[in-house]
Amino acid sequence: MTTKKDFSEEEWTRIVRAPFVAGLAISLADRGGPIEVAKESVAMMKAATNPSSREQLVAEVALDIQSEVQEKRNPLKGYRPTSSDSASPGEQVLAELGAVQAIVAARATPEETAAFGQWLVDSAQAAADAAKEGGFMGFGAEQVSKGESDMLDQVRAAVSPS
Repeated sequence: MTTKKDFSEEEWTRIVRAPFVAGLAISLADRGGPIEVAKESVAMMKAATNPSSREQLVAEVALDIQSEVQEKRNPLKGYRPTSSDSASPGEQVLAELGAVQAIVAARATPEETAAFGQWLVDSAQAAADAAKEGGFMGFGAEQVSKGESDMLDQVRAAVSPS
């Protein structure tokens, strides 16, 4: 059973913010207006604080996230993809998700690692499903845009076992 004590403080910080990074990937994939971003943020917060898995590691991370939210601390504090890098912000987010998944895989059981990766995908999916994109005044909008769908596939690939 893998717990917080199995990771360094910096690693744990990255693990705790990973569900939010997964949601950020969706926001970067298809930048909507402020209402869409707010809906995506709320949906991602719900997915991050209520994981479908009951694996010990995922549950412990979710409890830390709930604590941060209650204390009104930003779980993404200290993380921001940059546009000055040679990689796009979307590529940087995917690289971060892959790196965090590798950190988890190095210490956790295969079951815990799979559950953690699925939780990240669930967080991204919740953000994608939260708001319709495109259209005019709601007409012609689609639930999950092509950009979001493509990013979901990339998130899945970033957190899948190699």
